[in-house]
Formats: sequence, C-alpha cells, structure tokens
Amino acid sequence: MSTTLPRLRTDAAANRAKILDTAREIFSTQGLDVPMSEIARRAGLGVATLYRRFPTKEDLVAAAFAEQMTECAGLLDTALADPDPWHAFCQVVEEVCAMQAKDRGFSKAFVTAFPHVSEFRALRERAERGLAELVARAQAAGMLRPDFHPSDLTLLLLANSGIHGGTPGVTAEASRRFVAYLLQAFRAGNTAPLPRPVAIPLEAALT
Repeated sequence: MSTTLPRLRTDAAANRAKILDTAREIFSTQGLDVPMSEIARRAGLGVATLYRRFPTKEDLVAAAFAEQMTECAGLLDTALADPDPWHAFCQVVEEVCAMQAKDRGFSKAFVTAFPHVSEFRALRERAERGLAELVARAQAAGMLRPDFHPSDLTLLLLANSGIHGGTPGVTAEASRRFVAYLLQAFRAGNTAPLPRPVAIPLEAALT
C-alpha cells in the first residue's frame, strides 16, 4: 500500500500536467470553444480522467491560464509604480495586445468572467481596477485625452482580436502597428471631440 499510493499520486500529477499542456496548446490556436472530449483525446486520456481533475470547462481554462493571468496582474502592478503615467499606460496596452495577438486562448480567458473560480475572478477584478487606475492617472497628468473612457480598451481588444496575418509573426507585427496608431490617437492634444462612449462589457471582446 505504501508503494501504491505514491505511484497513484505520481500518475495523477502526470495526467494533470498532460491535460493542462494539451489544453494550453489547443486553446492558443483554436480558442476556448474546443470540446472537453477533444482535449482528453489529444492528451491521450479518457474523458472521465479529465473531468476528475477539472469538473468544468471554467476550472480547466482558469488552471491553464493561471500563470499568464498572474503575469498580467503583475504587469499592471509594475505599471502603477511607474512615475510616468503615459509610459505606464502605453506599456500595458502594448503588452496586453501583444499577449492577445500571440495567444487566442489567453485573450479570451482574460476577458471572460469566471464567477465560480474565485482565484481567477480575483485576478481579473484586480486587472480591471489596475486598468481603470492607469486611465485615471494618465488623464490627470494631461497625457491621455480627457474623453477617453475605460470601455475604449474593450473596443481596442475587439479590434486587435480581429487581426490575423496568416502567420504568428505577421499577426504580431500587424498588431504592434495597429496599437501604435491607436496610442497616438489616445494621446491628449489637438483632437476633435469623439462621440459619447459606449458601455461595452469586457466579455464582448471575445472572438
């Protein structure tokens, strides 16, 4: 019995790692709508094994992208410590859009609400608060146009998610150029008034 239990724990850990590696790979290229049965098949495991480890799709997505979500929240913390509000705002927008262009799965996970996965939900709420604070700081410094609204970030993510260059490299380059254009438009200066902001929920940025 003493040798069987460690073996079971080792097998369970290996299966969990295999599921997460497979899920990340599939989500990054096909998005989050891939059936759980397909993930199990690609991982070489039974569907029952997958559901024992991750009872719901939410659980699997949250576990697969927990590291990236933590990295994103850390990026915002670093930006909020930057004494230059405009540089901080631009850096976050550029890096989040680069993540989105690189990994379709993470971009969806970032903007998806997971009400039943408390850790992931807390990270997402932390990211939303950080983004709102970055906007307020950049506007208070007179660097970000005063009529910019946090919901404009959702518009940016929606537009950026539609960039598909045929190869990952081309998509990344096109995304960088697109974001650079918009950051110039966001900067305070000689700009004409915009139409009123539209309250679009972050979940609308799903592709």
